Amino acid sequence: MAQSTLGGESPPAPRPPILWDRIVRVSHWGIVIVILANEVFTKGGSALHVWFGWGGLVLLLLRMAWGVIGSPEARFSAFPPNPLAALGHIKQLFVGKPRSYGSHNPAGAMMAYALWACIAFMVATGLSMSGPNPFAVAEREAIVESGDWSKLVQTSDSGEGDTEEEGSGWVKDAHEIVANLILLLVALHIGGVIVESVMMRHNLVPAMLVGRRKTKAVRNAKPQ
Repeated sequence: MAQSTLGGESPPAPRPPILWDRIVRVSHWGIVIVILANEVFTKGGSALHVWFGWGGLVLLLLRMAWGVIGSPEARFSAFPPNPLAALGHIKQLFVGKPRSYGSHNPAGAMMAYALWACIAFMVATGLSMSGPNPFAVAEREAIVESGDWSKLVQTSDSGEGDTEEEGSGWVKDAHEIVANLILLLVALHIGGVIVESVMMRHNLVPAMLVGRRKTKAVRNAKPQ
């Protein structure tokens, strides 16, 4: 029991433990911005769309590197992919006996790996369609907007317009399918965060916003 101070007031409660470090939070919310921008606010194949794609690749590589050399909670070894453990955790949630984890729980881990794989596939297929140079994409956009189709023909003759052909076929279809799959996974992720927060009686959002998790009750905490 906390002792009162001389002024009759109880000392401040200890701060919750730090859960997610800055690199994890920056990469997480940065990827959220990239997905939102490229799904809602940019036109597929545009220079801005490609720039956001490059940004997503940089953030993904940063997170992958941090999963190897980062803080203990951020390392892949702290949340290895385990489908059976994920199903077990979901069952524990709905029977009211969930376990707390210092890092991602097994279900959250599976979601993270699925999203990372989809994002990597999105970047790979996107670059195969648009080419690796956003400046070239911007140049083609400017030519189209100017209406000087002769320059566009010259660009195609020089080999720079071949990316339009690469945008057709199975690569484009796969890119669009995985884009929709990412939206589905994001929706499931948000739903999982809500369910976890209610069932575990702690809000997971502050942990990803400010790096600390406010917990009302922690049961069966898993030792680190």
